[in-house]
Amino acid sequence: MGSLGRCLARSLLRGQPGPSRPPGPRCYGSAPPELQEKTLVLVKPDAVQRRLVGNVIQRFERRGFKLVAMKLLQVWEGYNVVRSTRAMVGDTNSATAAAGTIRGDFSMHVSRNVVHASDSVETAQREIGFWFQQDELVAWESGDRDYTYGP
Repeated sequence: MGSLGRCLARSLLRGQPGPSRPPGPRCYGSAPPELQEKTLVLVKPDAVQRRLVGNVIQRFERRGFKLVAMKLLQVWEGYNVVRSTRAMVGDTNSATAAAGTIRGDFSMHVSRNVVHASDSVETAQREIGFWFQQDELVAWESGDRDYTYGP
């Protein structure tokens, strides 16, 4: 089971009798509502063909963002997620994308730069609307919300 599945399983166990949580990595991504943003990340066909989807998802989870919808697409949510995503993804031009960024590590050419990421909160809202109906976005709370973002 992937970390998203473990996080969902943990959230189902909250408030139920018995063991408090299964062992495993912490779940992140639930900022207070006033700090929430959503962004759209499209894993492009060249990344899918090269089997990089899991690597991309893991990088977002490690940054504390949570996946809230998926159609072979990902929408990430969290505090300052748009700016953080742009930094994680790297420059559009793979030749100038920094090492350690998704494009810097995996992109070969500007036309095959592995992912698309929204460049602003406003753009993200518009782009999310192109790909998802409101009822397709999953609302869930991480058990580690207070640990990640404070009380």
